[in-house]
Parts: sequence; structure tokens; C-alpha cells
Amino acid sequence: MRVLAFALAVLALPAVADEPALRPSAGLLFKHPDLLRPGTCVVYREGGAGWILTEPLFFLKGKVLGAAVSTRQLGQCPVVPGKTVDQYNREEFVRHVRATPCLAPGVPDRDEQIGMVRVSVSDWETPHVRKAENAGRLYRGMFLDRPLEKGMEIELEADLLGACEP
Repeated sequence: MRVLAFALAVLALPAVADEPALRPSAGLLFKHPDLLRPGTCVVYREGGAGWILTEPLFFLKGKVLGAAVSTRQLGQCPVVPGKTVDQYNREEFVRHVRATPCLAPGVPDRDEQIGMVRVSVSDWETPHVRKAENAGRLYRGMFLDRPLEKGMEIELEADLLGACEP
């Protein structure tokens, strides 16, 4: 929860005219670099929505290999004519997620600072039901379109990760 509150506070900060905008993931790494130092156990979670009948919670757990802030030029999100993101098949969804962060059609490209974390995967639980194919990065033993394996490296924005349970 502290990470989310911090991320929302960073979004409210005005950007300096000549500097790229600071995404919450970059702000997190600048303000709290010790949270994501190499060797730290982190978890990425998906699902769990709902108040009464909650969805199952899926996860990917691993150790931080490295974290860095870099400036990227954000382009427009790929679109599939006649479909919304929740109507995409898995291939279309993966293409969309790989392009994120991205901008809505018609919004001019811009530079933003992004905090990315490299993680060595150690454990996971993924959904297998068909309706989950366009619901997240985890699906049928895969991270996007790569089969999950112990020790494989993935990269995620810092604000998508949480600390492992003690």
C-alpha cells in the first residue's frame, strides 16, 4: 500500500519543461533504492479482484538482479481495429503489454523516465482458464509469451512489484 500511495503522489508532481516526465516506477527507485537492491525477494501479483467473491490470486516470485532508471520515448499503443483490450486474443494482448507504457492514439510521442527491475524467477502460480488469456502477464505457465522456468530473467516496472511475505 505504501508503494501505491507513493506512486500516486509522484504522479501529482509537475514535470520540469525540459526533463522527461517521471513515471511512478522511476520515482520509486529514486526515493527508495534500498527496496529493490540486488538479492531482495520480490513478488508480482495478478487477480484477487472483488469484495465478496474474490478472483484467485496469481503470482510470480523471484530475486532482484538489478534495477535502473532510464529515459524512453513512449509511442502509441498498438490497436486492433474494432476490439477493446478485454476482447484481444493472447497474441494481441501480449503485443499490447510489450508496448506499455504507451500512449493513446492521437497523443504525441514523449519521453518519460521509467524504473525497470530485472528479476530472476523462483516460483509462480498462473491461471489456466481461457478467460484469463487477456487478463494479465501470467497465463498457462507463461510470462507473456515465454514459458516460465526457474532462474529465467524477466523485467518489470518497479511499481508493479511488492515485497515477499516474511
